[in-house]
Amino acid sequence: MTPQEVQTWRKTLRHEIIERRVALPRSTLEEYRRRIDAHLQQAFPDLARQVIGFCWPYKNEYDARHLLAVLRRRGATTALPVITAPKSPLVFREWHPGVTLKAGPLGIPFPTETPEVQPDSVLVPVVGFDAAGYRLGYGGGYFDRTLAAMAYRPRAIALAYEFMFVETIHPQPYDIPVDYVVTERGVYVRRADDGLRFIDRATQGYSSPPCYAAEIAPDYFGDVQGPKRLP
Repeated sequence: MTPQEVQTWRKTLRHEIIERRVALPRSTLEEYRRRIDAHLQQAFPDLARQVIGFCWPYKNEYDARHLLAVLRRRGATTALPVITAPKSPLVFREWHPGVTLKAGPLGIPFPTETPEVQPDSVLVPVVGFDAAGYRLGYGGGYFDRTLAAMAYRPRAIALAYEFMFVETIHPQPYDIPVDYVVTERGVYVRRADDGLRFIDRATQGYSSPPCYAAEIAPDYFGDVQGPKRLP
């Protein structure tokens, strides 16, 4: 396909996958989250000692905030991406509950007053992923530009659901593959010679880390007395 054909094809695929994700029932989302939480803790125990970049969940994406509340208590620092200019690399600013957030593109919040940090690992949201470890994003190219611009590249862990898999996204020269993909099924590692390979050992029980809902956001479960997440 030509680059223009790829762009059109991706736009259609992106819409189809997002529509399917938005239709997931809350009970399914919660089960997927518990499983992904468990896989991340089992496969990447060093996250508790790292600076972790992540994204505020959008349209039924995996919600990392539950797990990150636990990891902060163990010593992790968490950070959100910030768009500084159109078509420019993202920067990451430290975030924890209580930090002032502003609404950015698509209504996704970001911090403005905390220090910039360099993530050791980035939990990367995806719309889709393929057999070679390339991700289908939202079309802005921000994560690819960011990873390409970083002097020290963080470990890129894509977070997805199994139904988001496609055989290929027809990667273009600007696309950068991730290092791992974690779904409700388990963990995939990308190898340069043969793409993604499933490596997870069965996790028994999928017990969820404690959910510190009040730390994630005071109104997360409808507590209207607390301050709003967005000013």
